[in-house]
Amino acid sequence: MGIEEKLPSGFLLTSVEKLAGYMRKSSLWPATFGLACCAIEMMATGGPKYDLARFGMEVFRASPRQADLMIVAGRVSQKMAPVVRQVYDQMVEPKWVLSMGVCASSGGMFNNYAIVQGVDHIVPVDIYLPGCPPRPEMLLNAILALHEQILNAPLGVNRVAAAQAAEQAALTALPTLELKGLLR
Repeated sequence: MGIEEKLPSGFLLTSVEKLAGYMRKSSLWPATFGLACCAIEMMATGGPKYDLARFGMEVFRASPRQADLMIVAGRVSQKMAPVVRQVYDQMVEPKWVLSMGVCASSGGMFNNYAIVQGVDHIVPVDIYLPGCPPRPEMLLNAILALHEQILNAPLGVNRVAAAQAAEQAALTALPTLELKGLLR
């Protein structure tokens, strides 16, 4: 016999963190940040066939000050890297980043001086979406996985500490060109 049986019907018991997480996950506003061919698939996801409006994301924001999700779709050049960071810095807190496509996640087939070998060297990434280009269904699946992360995310000081640790780890990560392994 718990407290649930003693309450009249119509009462809901939850924590403030769970309630805030539920509200945040249901109202993500993505920023338009398409850089290459993956952006076509991202635009298709916003169309009527896949319908992002089911998740409260029907409007892609053109201003980073109105967005809390950056979908980096495509390869990031060295010249574009400071712009990516500036847009990320202008976004409102809390903010999330989804790296869409193999080029955004690891540089893809462009292993040269002009392309950043992973957007995680610029901004902290929450979800990596593989593929070249990833299908709209895969983007929807990544968004649902991000919803689970947001739902279970801590609030307040714990969230700030976790975000700062993730960003510091991303900025101190070893560049891909300096990694040693089977292919090098």
